[in-house]
Amino acid sequence: MSGAAAQITVPEWLSHSVAASEGDAGRQWLADLPARVAGYLERWDLTLERVLDPGGSLSLIGYVHRDDLSPAVLKAGLVTPETALEHAALSHWAGRGAVLLLDAVPAEGALLLERLHGDIPLRSLAEAKAMLEATSLLHRLWVALPEGHPFPTLADRVATTATRLRERHDLPPAAEAEAGALVAEALETADALTASADETFLLHGDFHHGNVLAADRAPWLAIDPRPLAGERAFDLARLALDRADTLVGSPGAPAAVRRRLQQLADALDVDQERLRGWTLFRAVDLGLRALAAGRREDAELYLEFAGAV
Repeated sequence: MSGAAAQITVPEWLSHSVAASEGDAGRQWLADLPARVAGYLERWDLTLERVLDPGGSLSLIGYVHRDDLSPAVLKAGLVTPETALEHAALSHWAGRGAVLLLDAVPAEGALLLERLHGDIPLRSLAEAKAMLEATSLLHRLWVALPEGHPFPTLADRVATTATRLRERHDLPPAAEAEAGALVAEALETADALTASADETFLLHGDFHHGNVLAADRAPWLAIDPRPLAGERAFDLARLALDRADTLVGSPGAPAAVRRRLQQLADALDVDQERLRGWTLFRAVDLGLRALAAGRREDAELYLEFAGAV
């Protein structure tokens, strides 16, 4: 069964996430999504096997096979400033360290991708082993930018995030969490780091254990980049926040956080103080995003981590 004949159900998690973040525009995108997916199936002569549930927070993920019966993945994503150039990053990596892009309709956020083992994320490994694999893979992804590249710069991303933090830190949930001092420190730190940042690397932008999957042609490959041109410490900061609960919940959390930052900085030859600063900035951003989405427990975790940094 292919094309418009396929039964396409939008996962509840995707519906909730998009509606919460995008409002009426998101709800309209969700309403149109089944027809759009049917169009991509017909366009690329694909047969839909199943829609992954819960799938992505901004995209519908379908397991498909092509007309030659080879397996693939159809990703129909909401186009945002952070996701708009996913196809360009995947094209530049050309399968080196990341999922292989087979085809795309970039303006609509539609990607046809190599099939990975979606049920085996890097998070399935023990933490120490997962971090070892993650740092090795991240090192491969940090490549020189293509000439005349289209990617936003680190300064662009920081400016957008800073605006979001200023808008959200006065909202009742953030005020109740006493996040104001952390927001101020994060913004001041980011300003100083941005002024002296090296923006010569292509960064994944959202690299963590959940965005690395087992594969056939390599042990592990990255998915879901939110690419930008920037310094490596910014990318590494997102990995530093992975499994935050194991550190925040441990005795002597600040010391445990500092040890992780030192270990990651040493493993990838990144300046530890710059990593600390970007980790603070990204932890506060994730915390306020979680508050805005009503995920109070996640918000408290990230803000506590930020306080320990």
